[in-house]
Amino acid sequence: MNKYVKIALAVLGAAAFILWLQLPSSDAPVSEAVNSGAVHWMFMIVYFLLAVAVLFSVFFALKHMFANPQGLKRTLIGLAAFLVVIALSYVLSDGGDGTVETMAGRGITTTESVVKNIGTGLNVFFLLVIIAVASMIWGGVKKMFK
Repeated sequence: MNKYVKIALAVLGAAAFILWLQLPSSDAPVSEAVNSGAVHWMFMIVYFLLAVAVLFSVFFALKHMFANPQGLKRTLIGLAAFLVVIALSYVLSDGGDGTVETMAGRGITTTESVVKNIGTGLNVFFLLVIIAVASMIWGGVKKMFK
């Protein structure tokens, strides 16, 4: 199996090198570079490798998780906590505070639901940062008193 993976990676590397040689020169217009077939196929190689990496990562993570019942329990607890953070963030976000009108004044068309979703994302980020910092402080204090 390892032999086949090395051969496949060598073929993809050679194809990427050939495509790299076919890229437009640096003094070519940007539109020519963007519409280049070489750039398109280089992106296809990157998307393929990314998909393979994601699939293998998810597969082996799930395999390990289901092989260890304690790990599965901890994963489900973490997932439930994350869903609670998302739900709390959604409840705390507000889409009707005049943001839609402010954005319309700037020439950006949006709706209250879009503003609420953006607020939810920001609230999730801030809550997770607070949780991470609190966890580090709690660990440091706990370690200090041991």
